[in-house]
Amino acid sequence: MRDFGHFDYVIVGAGSAGCLLANRLSRDPQKSVLLLEAGGKDDYFWIDIPVGYLYTIANPRTDWCYKTEADEQLAGRSIHYARGRVLGGCSSINAMIHMRGQKEDWDHWASLGNRGWAWDDVLPIFRSLEDYEHGAIDGYGAGGEVRVEDPRVRWEIIDAWRDAAAECGIPKVKVFNNGDNFGCAYFQMNQKRGRRWSATRAFLRPALKRPNLRVVTDAHVTNLNFSGRDCVGLRFRRQNEEFAVTSRRETILAAGAIGSPQILQLSGIGDEKLLKERQIPVIHHLPGVGENLHDHLQIRMQYKVKNVRTLNGVANSLWGKAAMAAEYFLFRTGPLTMPPSQAGAFAKSDPSQPTPNIEWHVQPLSLDKFGDPLHSFPAITPSVCNLRPASRGFVRIKSKDPAAHPEIRLNYLKEEEDQRIAVDGMRFTRRIMAAKALAKYQPEEYRPGASIAKDDELARAAGELGTTIFHPVGTCKMGGDAMAVVDSDLKVHGIHRLRVIDASIFPRITSGNTNAPTYVIAEKGARAILKA
Repeated sequence: MRDFGHFDYVIVGAGSAGCLLANRLSRDPQKSVLLLEAGGKDDYFWIDIPVGYLYTIANPRTDWCYKTEADEQLAGRSIHYARGRVLGGCSSINAMIHMRGQKEDWDHWASLGNRGWAWDDVLPIFRSLEDYEHGAIDGYGAGGEVRVEDPRVRWEIIDAWRDAAAECGIPKVKVFNNGDNFGCAYFQMNQKRGRRWSATRAFLRPALKRPNLRVVTDAHVTNLNFSGRDCVGLRFRRQNEEFAVTSRRETILAAGAIGSPQILQLSGIGDEKLLKERQIPVIHHLPGVGENLHDHLQIRMQYKVKNVRTLNGVANSLWGKAAMAAEYFLFRTGPLTMPPSQAGAFAKSDPSQPTPNIEWHVQPLSLDKFGDPLHSFPAITPSVCNLRPASRGFVRIKSKDPAAHPEIRLNYLKEEEDQRIAVDGMRFTRRIMAAKALAKYQPEEYRPGASIAKDDELARAAGELGTTIFHPVGTCKMGGDAMAVVDSDLKVHGIHRLRVIDASIFPRITSGNTNAPTYVIAEKGARAILKA
């Protein structure tokens, strides 16, 4: 075991939260900061090109390549569960969609006793971080580090889908993110002039010249070190060597909704029954560690269309591929700038819902599953998801081996409420696809197929078609109840000098993509640390 030295702050994970934290905590030249990342540098060609997620997800160079446990409600399927394993973390491989969530999401967090986390508290932070390409208008901020831009390609079939949604009572809006997302719009993205704008570009690279910040890649944290209930540092493995590092002030876990609870459990913090079964000495019984895992499950309905261009036709043609590449490298526009979904819509699955509780991600393409070739026929995929799922799963270590992936169990669609909302969302999708605005494209339901009509058939089809949008949260949730892991300042309950600052602290998932809320969590966490 080699001594790696002493630092004021040690941060585990150089993802969205970790990069921001490293930037903020190293501003004071008198404080030393160590940022540890298990993955490598973000110098892979496909990271900067927006459509490159096709080559970074399920690639061990950039992805942890987790697998969920087989899920009974998903027809017994196991799902590839991508998590960024590279500088920038998930912001280097994600969909780039900038979504704050809705006012009700954040106010719910505050209602649980988390002071300072209501919508009115976090909205100024969002704006302070944002750099909207049009300036401080449309409710966005300008001058921050997180670039927000409009899409650089449009599709006739997507425009028609928006018209169809409007016919069904979902109005066209210019932007989301103003507190109530009811409506339909093209998504805005974290890109700058057609290139991915990751956490490394936004926060880490501007800080790398600071002599008090050290970044170490390929550093796999094995466990935290304690003196009684004080976290005094950690151990990590790099190139077959073991190192110990001391943190003088605080250790911060920013390893995400899978990594952070795994490290806590490996270090003896978690449910004592699990820890004893895994032969790990118990430092602190904290039963909520790894529990409350939840995510957005999207139901990928697909429709064949006619008389219109979709990505299927373009990408399956050599000429089309050449044209896309030329447009991108000459102008930074076109399909290579596309996130996985181009437009979205928010609505209520039924009138009793207090706020929009379902969201569509609409794509001018279709394929059997992620990573497969696009279909040979023109098609559109309007995926619908439940924004506030009731089903909960967990992350639990399988052994005391730090290199072993943990058990990741989502229990998607386990609750009847989630099954009902899935069925309602599918029926709503069918109403949109049957609207006059889409009639000239002659949409034909390819999956699950028009013959699937009864509620129980649709519920079963939802499990067969459903897949993750890669939004795992909640496994170190914030709060004061018996299953909470951190308090409102993100300090781990019962432990000193240790915080968790990442998407694992969500008490309940926000409405939409989780990257922008994670930046806010990191900003609030950094401010709390600096005030301590």
